[in-house]
Amino acid sequence: MLLSVRDLKKSYTGAEGAIPVLRGIDMEVAAGDTLALTGESGSGKSTLLHLIGGLDTADSGTIRLDGKDICQMDDAARAAVRRSSVGIVFQQFNLIPSLDIAANIAFQARLAGRHDAAWCATLADRMGLMDHLRKYPEQLSGGQQQRVAIARTLAPRPKLVLADEPTGNLDETTAATVMDIMLELVAETGAGLLMVTHSQGLAARLQRRLHLRAGQVA
Repeated sequence: MLLSVRDLKKSYTGAEGAIPVLRGIDMEVAAGDTLALTGESGSGKSTLLHLIGGLDTADSGTIRLDGKDICQMDDAARAAVRRSSVGIVFQQFNLIPSLDIAANIAFQARLAGRHDAAWCATLADRMGLMDHLRKYPEQLSGGQQQRVAIARTLAPRPKLVLADEPTGNLDETTAATVMDIMLELVAETGAGLLMVTHSQGLAARLQRRLHLRAGQVA
């Protein structure tokens, strides 16, 4: 099993004390599996994604990625896991404005020490970005920038792709096109995909669905 989450709990401190966000989550994602994470705002979806991606720490429970419990790791070890095994696509594109598109696509792969120029070119071609490689993010549309973000995520060939509302800022037609390409490329790499989405239509395109309600699996 690529990803195994067991009894995961997370609270945040508010004015009136601890506010539970996740109340004991169990879930699994196998290599090549695609799972949609749905639920109302505040149900804990993004928190769960951030914990799995090592961007935050849980109060208790385990997150085993490729057999290693990232809950037992320090910040440096979790960062190493993100570089080597996990790719994250955010709703906000988070491109580096001072780098051109070619450099943005290669950025994560270079950090991971797995830059493959031919694979980056393939990603750019499949994403329809070959005519834009010497441009900068501000010169591209929102849909094009999200394609760059997805290509950057896939460039190191991560074992697990986490996507947090990856088409939330796009119109319906552009969103559908971007999803088509992302699902094709994720399938070709054999990665697992865990995607947070409010869209029932997008969720239905993935193999499985997990619904959260008030920090628990509904």
